[in-house]
Amino acid sequence: METINEWKNVTLDSLSGMGKEIALAFPKILGALVILCLGWIVIKIVLFLLKKILKLAKVDLLNDRINGMDVASKGEFNVDVIKIILGFVRWFLILVFLIVAADILDWKIISQEIGNLLHYLPRFFSALALLMLGFYIGNFVKKTIKRLFDSLEFGGSNIVSNLFFYVIVIFMSITALNQAGVDTTIITNNITLIMGSFLLAFALGVGLGSREIVADILRAFYTRKTYVVGDRIVINGDEGTIKAIENNSLTLETNTGKFIIPIKDVVSQKVEIKS
Repeated sequence: METINEWKNVTLDSLSGMGKEIALAFPKILGALVILCLGWIVIKIVLFLLKKILKLAKVDLLNDRINGMDVASKGEFNVDVIKIILGFVRWFLILVFLIVAADILDWKIISQEIGNLLHYLPRFFSALALLMLGFYIGNFVKKTIKRLFDSLEFGGSNIVSNLFFYVIVIFMSITALNQAGVDTTIITNNITLIMGSFLLAFALGVGLGSREIVADILRAFYTRKTYVVGDRIVINGDEGTIKAIENNSLTLETNTGKFIIPIKDVVSQKVEIKS
């Protein structure tokens, strides 16, 4: 009989303790739910207003610039800047209200870990921005170099422009990883060694292989200062009118037809100017 009474007392004490704990925890749970509901409403309002502001600021025009890059246009990958910004703000606010709710419930560990994640988000966002900036700068330099080489009638414009593009993207990617808190010492050392060796070999190859091209450009510069289109000249026994002066050739129209004369022959031979 005493044992039964003892069990009954233990059960009543246990239920009483649980009831007190529930009674003490209920206001905190209710407060956390209120905060989460309020946070959901605030997030909806903030995102709605922010979306309107971004559209009025015409931030979506950046989509055409980013998606117009060669890298982005090769696949189905499309960037929406407004969605990225709204997604970042949404998760930022969600984490803020989760921290507040965890503090109300006295969940210190959860609050601390979410706070650490919240502190990391700006670094992650800035690293992502650096990466996108690297692709944009690399694409701009790539197009500029390609146009320069094509205007000078150099060969290998695609190889050289792509090389500069990947160099810029790689170094900007390493910078973004450093900004994100990733240790890139080993990656940097290896890439520096590889890129240094490759650029040295490339520079030697271009320097040795383009001697004649550079010489022709200098000869064309001299020829343009000496002759103009429309001059009538006699070269190597052929008399005709200059129709064009290119970087590596001169077009001469004679009575028997048009002749393409290498620019080095124009400089090295005796030329008589008729008019």
